[in-house]
Amino acid sequence: METADRSPNAAEIRPEELVTRLQSGEPVLILDIRPRTERQEWAIPHSLWIDLYDAAQRGDFRLLDTLAVPPTSLVVVVCAAGRTSSRVAQELQRRGIRAASLAGGMRAWSLAWDIATLPSSSTGQVLQVRRLGKGCLSYLVVDSGEALVIDPSLQPDVYLQLAESLGAKIVGVLETHVHACHVSRGRLLSEAAAAPYRIPATDRVRFAYTPVTDGDVITVGSLQLIALSTPGHTWESTCYLLPDHALFTGDTLFTDGIGRPDLKAGADERARKARALFDSLQRLGTLSDSLWVLPSHVGTPLAVGEPLVAGRLHELYKRFVAPFEQPDHFVEALLQHLPPPPPNTDQITRANELGVPPSELVSLLELEAGPNRCAVQGA
Repeated sequence: METADRSPNAAEIRPEELVTRLQSGEPVLILDIRPRTERQEWAIPHSLWIDLYDAAQRGDFRLLDTLAVPPTSLVVVVCAAGRTSSRVAQELQRRGIRAASLAGGMRAWSLAWDIATLPSSSTGQVLQVRRLGKGCLSYLVVDSGEALVIDPSLQPDVYLQLAESLGAKIVGVLETHVHACHVSRGRLLSEAAAAPYRIPATDRVRFAYTPVTDGDVITVGSLQLIALSTPGHTWESTCYLLPDHALFTGDTLFTDGIGRPDLKAGADERARKARALFDSLQRLGTLSDSLWVLPSHVGTPLAVGEPLVAGRLHELYKRFVAPFEQPDHFVEALLQHLPPPPPNTDQITRANELGVPPSELVSLLELEAGPNRCAVQGA
C-alpha cells in the first residue's frame, strides 16, 4: 500500500479528496509555499505561490498578510512532504480562514489521478489514466467484457476497480518499454489480475514475463493491437497500433516532443539510439494520418479535468519529424536539446529491471518525486 507521511498537527486533505473537490467545482485555492527552485521544477497547475517556506520554518507568517482568500474558498497549503504546510494551515486557521494541508505534499500528489476518455468509435473504449503530478499516462483498453492495461504506473486497485466499473475483467498487462521515470506496477497488477505480463523482448529484466516481438498481435475482446518495434528511446521500445483508431507510443513520440535516446547510454550509444529513433519515427510516419497518438508521459503536471493528452499522428509527425530530411541532422538536433535526466532515473530503471515491487521500496514517493523528462522538446 502506497502511503504518504502524515502530520498529526493540522487539518489535512488527502490528494484523492482534493481531486474530488476540484472535479466538483468546489472553490479551492491551492497555496504553494515551496522554495522557488522546487516550484519551478513542478507544481500543481493554477496554484498560487508565496515564497514562504523559509520564513514559515522560523515561525514568521507575515507574508500571509497579503493573501486574499474568497470567503467561500478552502485554502489547501502545499509543500514538499506536508510538514511545513501543516504549520501554515494552522496559522491560516488561527486567522479564521478555512485551510488544510495537503497530506504528504507534492510527493503524495504525484500519485493523484484522474481519467479521460478517447472519443468513442467502433473500436471499443480507451481510458487514459493520468498521474496528475507526475505526468505518467497509462491506458485501459476495454471491449466485450475484457480489459488490457498499458504502462500501469498506479497501484493495482486503481485498474481493477476501473475495469470492474466498466463490467470488464483485466486479461493482460502490457508495457511499451522498461521505464526510467516511474516504477512500473505491471508485475503487481499482473499478479492481482491473474493476467499475463507482456514486455517487449529484452534481456534487461531479471524476472519471467511474456515477450512481445515486432508484429505480434495482442487481443482484448474483439480488438487486436499490433506490436510495432520502435527502438530509440530504449532498444526494446515498442508502440501498439489499434488499427484505424489509436497508436500507443510509449516514450517514442509525445504530444510535446520525441523520446530521448540518452538514458543509460554513453555518447556513442546515444548517437546510435538517436539514429534508430529516426528510423522508428519514419516507420510511424507510414501509418494512417488520422490515428490518435497516445503517449505514456506528458512533460508537465496536469490540472484535474484537463482534456485527453493526445494528438493526431499527421500533426505531430509534421511538427517533430518532417523538418528533418536527413538522419544526421535529426541526430545532431536531438542530442543538442537533451534536457536534464529525470530524477532518480538510475534507481527507478534498476527497480524495473529487477522487478522489485513498489511495496519493497522504502521510499517510493521520494524516489518518484519530481517531474519526468522523457521528451526532447525544441529539437
